[in-house]
Amino acid sequence: MFRALRPTLLCLLIALPALVVRFSGLHVPEVVGLLVFGAGVVAAAFTLAWAAEAAEMDISGGLAIAILAVIAVLPEYAVDLYFAFQAGSDPTYVQYAAANMTGSNRLLLGLGWPIVVLLGLYFASRKSGRTVREIVLDPGHRLELGFLLVASILALVMPLTGTISWVLGIILLAWFVFYLVRLARGGDEEEPDLVGPAARIGALPAWSRRPVVVVLFLAAAGVILACAEPFAEALIGTGSALGVDQFLLVQWLAPLSSEAPEFIVAILFATRGKTVAALGMLISAKVNQWTLLVGSLPIAHLVGGGSGTLVLDARQVEEVLLTATQTLMGLGLILALRFPRWGAITLFALFVAQFALPGTTARLVLSGIYAVVAVTLFIAHRRYIVPTLTAPFQAMDREVAPPREENPTRASA
Repeated sequence: MFRALRPTLLCLLIALPALVVRFSGLHVPEVVGLLVFGAGVVAAAFTLAWAAEAAEMDISGGLAIAILAVIAVLPEYAVDLYFAFQAGSDPTYVQYAAANMTGSNRLLLGLGWPIVVLLGLYFASRKSGRTVREIVLDPGHRLELGFLLVASILALVMPLTGTISWVLGIILLAWFVFYLVRLARGGDEEEPDLVGPAARIGALPAWSRRPVVVVLFLAAAGVILACAEPFAEALIGTGSALGVDQFLLVQWLAPLSSEAPEFIVAILFATRGKTVAALGMLISAKVNQWTLLVGSLPIAHLVGGGSGTLVLDARQVEEVLLTATQTLMGLGLILALRFPRWGAITLFALFVAQFALPGTTARLVLSGIYAVVAVTLFIAHRRYIVPTLTAPFQAMDREVAPPREENPTRASA
């Protein structure tokens, strides 16, 4: 059993200095704190991800979906919810809540989706001996696309009003709960497909696996909750100490740290010929971000003593608009349940462009490009719009499949 738990024990050992600093009251420089608490968050995130995957061996159906969905997003959301909570008493924290939310969303869709697709196409081409130019998703994924499309339409309220209100939060949280219910009722139970440390834990006998998973859950969650506040403050403090834009540090470093385990698992799936499963995992993560994360921010703000409405300044509105238009372009690309190579390259190129072209004008231009491409794709795929919007309310067997072609190429699921 020790061999199976070696990676998780190593992660918890890496997180130990963060706990020592946190509970001893030891003061460390901001940069050191960023490294120490950042390492704690990343290590706990890996542990939590492996435990959540291994738990699929013992928990099935709706209970698994509800529990594992919430647990899996804890590392990613802990920092953002802290910022939103603090914004209730200090409005300057609103910018950091918006930064973390927009960064995590754009990172997932602009980096995660393209990398998985391009890797999947490469390995599929090498395996088949011919060029594979697109990933074909399973018809069942239209359910998730439907939830994401509705959430994306609702999300347009944020840049249009310049706020993230508690009313929108309640609606998005209710939509997330409905998403869990639909996932629990739809589709057949499948045998968990585990890789890496999660597979080793899952291979343990049930009598030892179950208590091990519970202990890992509790340990990882404890580390994340202990590190979230000092990690968030260290991000801000490091920006001041080094003269780096605090908004950018919060926007990219925190999400990259917390989403690393999810990205690595998806990449492993893609390299093993399971690109559809990897992409499905990231689509589901995007649904969670655009519903659970966004919906939780105004609630955390309310609990923190605020009004429950986060008021966005001009830059934050631009960031949210850029995130919303990027999401719509991503949806337009896969509305027909096909993810082409050119689409992955375009998403990645536009994602990188935002770093080469900072500033208000660049953000608005990029938003316009995303919007134009999205509208073009929605027009081209207009026959799938209504089926996608209604998919959350229909039985799984009524999904509309992509049009048939001669010798269609599919990446192995």
